[in-house]
Amino acid sequence: MNKGLVIIPTYNERENIENIIRAVFALEEVFDVLIVEDNSPDGTAQIVKALIKLFPDRLHILEREGKQGLGTAYIAGFRWALEHNYEYVFEMDADFSHDPNDLVRLYKAAEQGADVVIGSRYITGVNVVNWPMGRVLMSYFASAYVRFVTRLEIRDTTAGFVCYKSKVLRTIDLSKIKFVGYAFQIEMKYTAVRLGFNVKEVPIIFTDRTLGESKMNKTIFREAIFGVINLRWRGVLGRIKPKR
Repeated sequence: MNKGLVIIPTYNERENIENIIRAVFALEEVFDVLIVEDNSPDGTAQIVKALIKLFPDRLHILEREGKQGLGTAYIAGFRWALEHNYEYVFEMDADFSHDPNDLVRLYKAAEQGADVVIGSRYITGVNVVNWPMGRVLMSYFASAYVRFVTRLEIRDTTAGFVCYKSKVLRTIDLSKIKFVGYAFQIEMKYTAVRLGFNVKEVPIIFTDRTLGESKMNKTIFREAIFGVINLRWRGVLGRIKPKR
């Protein structure tokens, strides 16, 4: 079985993509990288394809017809990872808001027994750099709101820096994961908890992007706010039977 695959969704990330790929490949642990590319008009795919010639065994690209949302990108990446027998599957942003060096810490926590490892901004306070205070407060209290509604004990429910063991992704019915923005991150964590998997948070420092444009918008935020109500009260996850 292959060990670790880092899934990086991209849309207009030409400023960051080569540097993030090279940073992952420079780590002490060996991780492969899958770029899920949503037909970026800025030429991101062409940069990745040029790098594949240099790293043919470790770098892969999954091209899609257009921008379809973060959740569907990760689901496509998860399916690809399972088809290619990876044991540890990571979510990570392309813009260096997630430090590639922290991949090793997430991996070691999973190796030591955790089924899901979250790179958490809030497990030891508020570890966010370069965000305006309004956005910090919005993110922090959004996680508090999610905990209140869902009864999750996870401090950083919307975190997008995550390691899943393959058994988690094989157990979750990925066809029933419906959300596409930050609510996708909440839904995946909540599903894993309801299925009885061991979830661990590892503290990280989150640094806002310095290159490229943020993909955050009001629609994504609205989905996260109202999506958790759907998860809790419409029974989307109520039908899940915890493992015994």
